[in-house]
Amino acid sequence: MSEKALLMIHALTGLHPGSGTALGVVDLPVQRERHTAWPLIPGSSLKGVLRDACRRKNGSEDESKELKAVFGSETSEADAHAGALSLTDARILAFPVRSLRGVFAWVTCPAVLERLSRDLSLVGAGGLKDIPRVEKEMAACHENSPLLVDGNKLVLEEFEFTRVKWADSVAGWVASHVTEDKATQDRIRTNLAVLHDDDFTHFVRHATEVVARVGLDYQRKTVKQRALFYQEFLPAETLFYCLVIAEDSRRKDVKKDAVWTLRYAQQNVPAVLQIGGNETIGKGLCAVRLIPTREV
Repeated sequence: MSEKALLMIHALTGLHPGSGTALGVVDLPVQRERHTAWPLIPGSSLKGVLRDACRRKNGSEDESKELKAVFGSETSEADAHAGALSLTDARILAFPVRSLRGVFAWVTCPAVLERLSRDLSLVGAGGLKDIPRVEKEMAACHENSPLLVDGNKLVLEEFEFTRVKWADSVAGWVASHVTEDKATQDRIRTNLAVLHDDDFTHFVRHATEVVARVGLDYQRKTVKQRALFYQEFLPAETLFYCLVIAEDSRRKDVKKDAVWTLRYAQQNVPAVLQIGGNETIGKGLCAVRLIPTREV
């Protein structure tokens, strides 16, 4: 019998998950879904990060038989057995956007929330309730949100939206599951806005950070030839979620059930992980929560 959980991911610094196809001026874009162009974190990347975190927690450079039972054998032994822990790609939940008031908003949309609700049902957690649906240039958010201008207007980047509905049920669910930090929970409840699908898609495509990176000639203090490139980052405060499925161990010398597999991950995955590239310049630091389905 499998055990299921949600892995919630809250980016604390800029995040570069993998590299998509470079078609424009950005040399290193972020990974995106092919059909929506929404950002994602590949499940293979997440599994590697979790595997390394668990190995480090045990304080050994060598991988234990328990770790191999959970995450699978090394490449040279890949045909021996599969790992007992499965992860999906991490899907976007909410995206931070600059606001004229209230500093910034987390924006999401009905398509994201409906997909989350469907995914929750797949892991036996029940769906979301009261998903607001709004028209273009409209928004749903808290009645007393600090984002509001003149009572019922939001100005996000250069666009104006009119508040027409509440989003308290959705904002409350996101706040209580993404983080345990009380201040962040309170801010999510008041600063989360549900936009039309097309408005949300515009922001996740065009409101990312594009940074120029260079290599310097140390003698002349100038940029090395062909050493200038542009890299895309998802901004700090971006929220993702991932489905986690734990099975019984398939390793012959580790006879453990799915409950043990999930507990192993819970006990060994730290509260903060580094995900994606550019670790040495402080990118990709993420707060994570692994929540069993029974607690969702």
